[in-house]
Amino acid sequence: MILPPVIAVPLMLAAVAIGVTLVYASILDARERRVPHRTWRPALALAVPAAVWVYGLTLLADWRMTAGYLILVAVFCGFFYFFQAANLFGGADAYALIIITACIPFFPIEPYFGTPPLGFFPFTVLTNAVLINIIAPVAILAKNLLQGNRAPLPCLFLGFPVDGNKIQNEFGFVMEDIEEQDGRLVRQFVGFTESLRRMVRGERRVYTKNLRLHPEDYQSELALYRKAGRVWISYGIPFIIPITAGFLTALFMGDILFVIMKTLAGM
Repeated sequence: MILPPVIAVPLMLAAVAIGVTLVYASILDARERRVPHRTWRPALALAVPAAVWVYGLTLLADWRMTAGYLILVAVFCGFFYFFQAANLFGGADAYALIIITACIPFFPIEPYFGTPPLGFFPFTVLTNAVLINIIAPVAILAKNLLQGNRAPLPCLFLGFPVDGNKIQNEFGFVMEDIEEQDGRLVRQFVGFTESLRRMVRGERRVYTKNLRLHPEDYQSELALYRKAGRVWISYGIPFIIPITAGFLTALFMGDILFVIMKTLAGM
């Protein structure tokens, strides 16, 4: 679907502003595990007026189609907000996805593999991000198998052991419950289901960032990790990095899932 310049140009301006901010936010999140809201202010100054202009023109041209897209925008923004409120998304991740959804509902340019039937840009960004994010667990599994690391199968996809003496220098959260009973260490992996329950309940995970920034609050945990020798942690790739990759691939290449489905169907 090729949009008229009066709509495509504002969308492209919004895409450039948001894309540059996503790259910068990814660097911040990888380095500091924090993306302040003010990071988005310059992008919003360009993207919000552009989005208002686009919505206004499309409403005048075809209000029924635009109403459908506005419903999709509201549903997706609500979805991302709910997941953030339930601690299933990071705040920076949800904020980025909400901004993309609200400001760029249509494909600004025709991507290399074409526009998928729905033509809803945020959905393609999300599916691309999820598919790209799958690459990391596969690579982690291969690393664990090559190194002979032993753990329950889901943990082999999601984390790896690190030196307990230097755990605070890593990125991620601790995947084991470690206690000392009668002079011996008792350790148990926290399964995916239990980890999910803890996230929803808002219970505290032990993040390596907190060990680094507030060691005085985690003296007993650090002592146990040193005794344990090696401790399993989750891989520490912020989801905003796959979101950025999903955004850029959606913009220039198109919908990865749609291309895969077309290829499997022989189309």
